[in-house]
Amino acid sequence: MSSIPAFSLRRWRDATVDERPAVAAEFMEMCHGIGFFHLVDHGVADGLVDEYFRLLEAFFTLPVEVKQTIEKSRSRHFRGWERLGSELTNNRVDHREQIDLATENVPWPDDALPLYLRLDGPNQWLDDDVLPGFRTTITTFLDLMDSLAWELMDVMTLGLGLEAGTFRRLFGERPFSLAKLIHYPATPEGEAGVNPHNDAGFLTLLMPHGVGGLEALAPDGTWISADPPPGAFVCNMGEMLQAITGNYVVAATHRVIAHERRFSTAYFHGPDLRTSLEPLPLDPRFAAAVDASPRHRSAGFMAKRDELLAGRDDIASTSAPCFGQQLWNYYVRSYPDNVAQYYADDMA
Repeated sequence: MSSIPAFSLRRWRDATVDERPAVAAEFMEMCHGIGFFHLVDHGVADGLVDEYFRLLEAFFTLPVEVKQTIEKSRSRHFRGWERLGSELTNNRVDHREQIDLATENVPWPDDALPLYLRLDGPNQWLDDDVLPGFRTTITTFLDLMDSLAWELMDVMTLGLGLEAGTFRRLFGERPFSLAKLIHYPATPEGEAGVNPHNDAGFLTLLMPHGVGGLEALAPDGTWISADPPPGAFVCNMGEMLQAITGNYVVAATHRVIAHERRFSTAYFHGPDLRTSLEPLPLDPRFAAAVDASPRHRSAGFMAKRDELLAGRDDIASTSAPCFGQQLWNYYVRSYPDNVAQYYADDMA
């Protein structure tokens, strides 16, 4: 595939009960292919998107001493603002500045085990008088992303031949979704805004705002532009979806190289941290499609930090048994200083 296909939510919404299976089947073919698509006709108002990105840019232009009041190092739940170059992807520095947010579930006890349960907790927010409307607008926008993601999961449920509501039940009582609000300066030569990687969750909605730089790894091993047309979002598949579909859907490897200043947001739709990654009972035709594709048969998962330090490839690991452990592996790999600050004794 040399380009990213498009999926129209209006077509799905307007389809009759008899038409929907065909729409869902086409959707799954896109997910099975490159694992990226442009989401069009989603219904999110241009005005809200523009206001969202106005406030996002306003945040990143605040003085450092203001932003550092919500610095990630202050959060044992890995939430808050990160300075340029704070995150590692495959042990390489990412040339970006960002805010990390997640679903604000009630925290487990500080000594809860397994350790991944301690990811639940509060976000860090600026006081509203510092940047009026920021928290309200960001929360409204991300709630819309959650709704869109659930629509897409319902399409996927039908496309995979599963009973209606399967994914909504699977996501459990404490779904855990993430969001990264990102500022990319122009990427220095030979570096990356974010290095090649797979996402950990089910699916990701990406919202760039008029500046390119997002690239997807095509099945033939070439990098192609994944930037959407005006008004569209980008959606890509994650490692949890890969695990539970038995590699029928493969997590899409992607990167960002920004040639000018760029703002974007990534919303990562995820379930309860305790959700199992055991493959779902799918029709045998899905396993046959995997067997027929060397790319799908051989697809792995992002290497854990100890594997990277031992010299293993970027994509080397097997899946964790549950979503929380897969996510914990990501934090250990990407934020070793935060892990050492809050969890060194627990991991000794």
